[in-house]
Formats: sequence, structure tokens, C-alpha cells
Amino acid sequence: MLVGSYNIWLVLASLLIAMLGSYTALDMAGRVAETQGQSARWWLVGGSVAMGIGIWSMHFLGMLAFSLPVPMGYDPAITFLSLLIAVASSAFALWMVCQSALSRPRLCVGALLMGAGVCSMHYTGMAAMRMTPGIRYIPSLFLLSVVIAIAASGAALWIAFHLRLGSSKVTFVRAGAAVVMCIAIAGMHYTGMAAAQFPLNSTCKMAKTGLSTGWLALLIIIFALAVLSIALIISMLDSRLKSRTAVLKSSLAHAHDELQFLALHDGLTKLPNRILLEDRLDQEIENAKRNKKSFSVLFLDLDGFKQVNDAFGHEVGDLLLVEVAQRIRAATRARDTVARLGGDEFVVLADTEEPTDAASVATKLIATVQQPYVLAGHECQVTTSVGIAIYSRDEMRRQQLLKNADAAMYHAKALGRNTYCFFDVSMNEDAQKKLEMLHDLRWALERRELVLHYQPKFDARTGNMLGAEALIRWKHPTRGLIPPGDFIPLAEKIGLIVLIGEWTVQEACRQIAEWRAAGYCEWTVAVNLSAVQFNHPGLIEMVRDNLERYDLDPGCLVLEITESTAMRDPDASLAILRILHHMGVRISIDDFGTGYSSLLYLKRLPAGELKIDRGFVRELSHESDDAAIISAIIALGRSLNLEIVAEGVETVAQQEFLTNLGCNSLQGFLLGKPMPPDELIATVSRGQIFEKAQESQPSRPPRLVAQIPVPYHL
Repeated sequence: MLVGSYNIWLVLASLLIAMLGSYTALDMAGRVAETQGQSARWWLVGGSVAMGIGIWSMHFLGMLAFSLPVPMGYDPAITFLSLLIAVASSAFALWMVCQSALSRPRLCVGALLMGAGVCSMHYTGMAAMRMTPGIRYIPSLFLLSVVIAIAASGAALWIAFHLRLGSSKVTFVRAGAAVVMCIAIAGMHYTGMAAAQFPLNSTCKMAKTGLSTGWLALLIIIFALAVLSIALIISMLDSRLKSRTAVLKSSLAHAHDELQFLALHDGLTKLPNRILLEDRLDQEIENAKRNKKSFSVLFLDLDGFKQVNDAFGHEVGDLLLVEVAQRIRAATRARDTVARLGGDEFVVLADTEEPTDAASVATKLIATVQQPYVLAGHECQVTTSVGIAIYSRDEMRRQQLLKNADAAMYHAKALGRNTYCFFDVSMNEDAQKKLEMLHDLRWALERRELVLHYQPKFDARTGNMLGAEALIRWKHPTRGLIPPGDFIPLAEKIGLIVLIGEWTVQEACRQIAEWRAAGYCEWTVAVNLSAVQFNHPGLIEMVRDNLERYDLDPGCLVLEITESTAMRDPDASLAILRILHHMGVRISIDDFGTGYSSLLYLKRLPAGELKIDRGFVRELSHESDDAAIISAIIALGRSLNLEIVAEGVETVAQQEFLTNLGCNSLQGFLLGKPMPPDELIATVSRGQIFEKAQESQPSRPPRLVAQIPVPYHL
């Protein structure tokens, strides 16, 4: 027998090609499994060609590495047939591993068919040598090569199937699997080569006419490496593109979900917004119609939120809204819907059968919301007014339910706030009137419908008129004179309170200038500042501009702020009041005794007077608790060198008692009603407004007797 030998470099090249081909096969299996439709078919064709060329190149290089002591060559047709067999076997393998499941029977059948294909490729390639006499094969080694081919095919199919989908470590796992497959394929090939025997007189018919072995090895190496490299590069680019596409798709899906969430939810509290609420409300109505059930709509509006927002800033206001939303959500059941309509308005759709159930829900919400809050180092407290509308009629629509609950909420506010109220048909009329008033109020300033009335203030001992307090009125073209309590809350709601406050200060300064020109140079005019106006950043500049505009002594203007406003943020209030005080403007603490003052801060405030709230004066008698409170306030004011003003004086007994206690000045309907400036001047021009009591009764304080028409309550 002829003894053959191997070129070690070509053997190593064949192993390299086998390893690269195995890795390419595994990668192609992943590409085919991850794609669908036409793309999957193209990847199957391309992968089959690349994988087939890789397996065939390893086989043919292994044959070229083998040499006999006789000239050798290869039949081109048979060699090409062996390549086609390799490609077909590869196509079958890729098709197998891309199925949804690879059961044990299917794996066995696939291993047999693919193993048969690999053996056919190998032994067809051996036949391309056209040896005479023919190649003899050792039966045991031949069978062993077939077994190795089948086992290697089964292992390759199993590995490729389980590594077809990518993972975080798929590259390293595939590399290891490629080494195993390379050893298996090379083992089959070289076992088959070892099974071949060549008689001593053997010759190769294709030695002169067939493919020459001199240059063919280099050509196959270059060709195989080029095909496999191109296949891998295309696969990697496709994988990276697909990965980026998947990331982009995921980002777009996430963005779509986020946009959809934002479209249906409030950005601050993350509660459903009006759009989603209306959809849920429609669903509740349909469900109630089908099952003949009822449910309730609870409309919540926070009491005092605007004051917190103005005093501590919008950031604290936002934190408060988030905390309130969480409390409302925690106080309701999972099947109930909690939504925020905007601002400080919330709506709850509650699954309730009876009105008493809705009342229980409202009571729980009120108790939950009114608990104190600590936000960004500030402690604050708000309450809520709740309007309840019950769905009980099939013809009731969504907008009507919300409108009814809103009307009931406003009625709850009118009842004193921090309570709930069920809707009644009469409330719609009130709501309509309120909407009309809101509309008219937006034009009141431009149409010059706002006016100031002035209530005179007198020295308690002498009866001399010291000045007046400017009180705003709305001279409505159809409703007549509207008191501030009926439209100032609306102005705060629609954001007009700052403009109205600026107009009030400007008009008061104009009136002071007019009176001074008429000779009333000693009068002062007091103007009330709302909490919003007091905390507005343009307050100081606005006051300074108006004083300069009318060339006024700052001391003739008195700015009144409530005790609660001053104490809401004492440090900020102190800074504002000190600037106003340095300008020469007089400061008065209004409604004193109704808030929760700290004496430590009170004595630091640059105020010139304290104004006793009319609530203490109204029920005043020598034996009442109010008398003790007023006595304490007067004593406190004296100790702080403050002027004491009592408002709401309506009886002679109140006048005399307050004067005896030591009040510096008095104000009230007994002494003078609020009146237009022309009426006030006309009354003054008729003579002394008040006369002193007879000097024959020195034991009693001077009695102020009004010369003005009998006052009336506004």
C-alpha cells in the first residue's frame, strides 16, 4: 500500500477554516431564527452557502494536505458535486435549528440525515481523485467516520438550536461551541482519510487533466476566508443594526407609553386628568345603566391653598398638591377613580350605593386632608370643601354630573368650608349667577365699575376725624352695589386680586391728594392688603410709585394687613414691613386677636397700630369674655407703644366702654358708615360731624353723636 503524508500547515489551515466555519454556522443560525418572512429566507440561502463552503473548504484542504508518492489531481465535476452536497446539508441543518422546537426524535432524524450528507460530501470528494485501482476503505474506520459524522451533526444541531438566540455572553459561548464542532468535523474527516488505503500500483487519472494541487490550496484558503469573513461581517452589521433598531423601537415604545400616560394623567400628581376622568365617568354611567346601580361624584376644592401658595411659593404649593393627592388616593378604595382637574381641584368617582356611603367617603376625605403638612421645612394646613352629586337617573350625562358636583362644592364653601354638601337643583341657579359674575368681574376694572367708599375713623377722646378706611365696592350695572365679600374671593380665583389691589392703592393715593388739596391735610387713609398682594414682589415698588406720582407724604397712607398674613411667614413679613416702614408708610395689624401671633415676632414688627377685630366688639359687655380679651389687647398694645383702633362700633355702650378701656380711635356704623368720597366731604363741609357731650358730665367720656344719616349695614 502507498503510504501518504500530511502537510502540517495545510492541516492547521483546515482546522482554522473548520473553526471559523463552525462559528459562522452558529451565527447564521441565530440570524435566521431572529428574522421573519423574506429576510429569513435570504439569510437561510446565504447562511447555507457560507456554512457549506466552510465545511467543504475544511474537507478539501484536509485532502490537499494529504499527499501520495504519485502525481495527484481532482475531477472538477465531482469536486463541485461535493460542494453542492455540503451546501445542501448546511441548508438542512439551518432549517432544522430554526424550528420552534427540537424534540429528541427530530434531533435523531436530523443527525442521521445531516451525518449522511457530511459523509456523502467527504467520500464524494475522495472519489474526485479518480484513483486506479479504486480506493479501499478499512470497514471499521469507515463505520467509525460515519458514526462520528452522525454524532458531530447531532451535536452541531443541538448546539446551534440552543445558541440561535442572542444573550449577553453569546459570543464567548459560540466561540467555545465552534471549537467543539471543529474537533468533531475534523475528527470525522481525518478518520475517513485514515480509513482510505491506496494499492502500490495506484495512479490518479486526474493527475494531468484535473485540478492541480499546487496552487489550489492557497486559492481555497483565500476563497473560504473571504466568504466566511464577508458572511460574518454582514451578520455582525445586521445584528448591530437590528440591536440599534430594537433599542430605537424600545425607546419609541417607551416614549409612546410615556406620552400616552402624560396625555391621560396630571404631570404633577400623576393622577388621571380630565380626559381620562371623562372616559372613566362614561364607563361608570354605562355600567350603572346596565346594572341599575348608582355611584357618586365628589368634587373637592382646597380651602386656603392660594394663601399657602402665595406665602411659601409655588414649589411648596406643588409639594402640597402632591401630598394631598397621595392622601386622597390612600383614603379611597382601589376601584374608585381619583383625578385632578387642575389647580387645587380634585374629583373622586366613588362606587357607592347609598347617599350615606358617599357622605362617609366625604367625611373621611375631609378628615384626611385637614391634617397638618410639613413641606420643605414649612408647616401648613389646608382644608377641603366637597360637593357630592349622585348618579341615579339614566338620562343624566357626564357634564351634568360634574357641573352638579361643582355647584355643590361651591355651596359647601358658602356654608363655611371644610364640609360637604349634596347637590340640590336650586344650586344650579347660584352657579349660573356666579359664572356670570366671574365674566363681568374680568371687565370691571376696564369699565371703571370698581369704586372706593370711605369709612371715617375718629379720635376716641376728642371726636376729631383722623382719617378713613378705603373699602372697595363693585358698582355693577345691573346688580347694583356689590360688597367685597361677594367678589374678592372670585377675584382671587381668577387671578385678578393683584390688579385690583394695585388699583385700590392708586385710587386711595389719588383721593388723598385731592383731599389734601381741599385742606384736609391731617387725614390718613387706610388700605387693606390681601395676602396675595402683600406677598407680591412688586408691592413695594408699586406703593413707592403711587406716593411719588401724587407727591404724597408716606405717613398719610396706612397699609393694613391681617394678623394671619403677618404671621404666616414672620421673617418674610418682617423684611417687607421694614422696607415700607423706612419709606414712611404706616403699618396696621388688622383683625388682631383672631390669629395665632407670636409675641416674639409681634414686638419686632414695625407696626404703628393694632386693630381689634369687630367680632370682639359685636358682643361686648362688661361681663363678657370679649371684654377681657379687648382689655388684654389694649394692655398689650400699650406695652408695645402701639395705637389701638376698635372697629365695628355700633352702639353707644360699645363706644363708651372702649373709650374707658383706652382705645385711641374708633370706627363703626354708629360713628359713620362707608360712603363715597364726595358724600364724606359734603357731610364735613356742613360743619363738625360729631359734637362733644355736655361738659357738665366729666365723669363720662365724651359721647360722639353722629350728624350723618342713620347708617345701614352693607
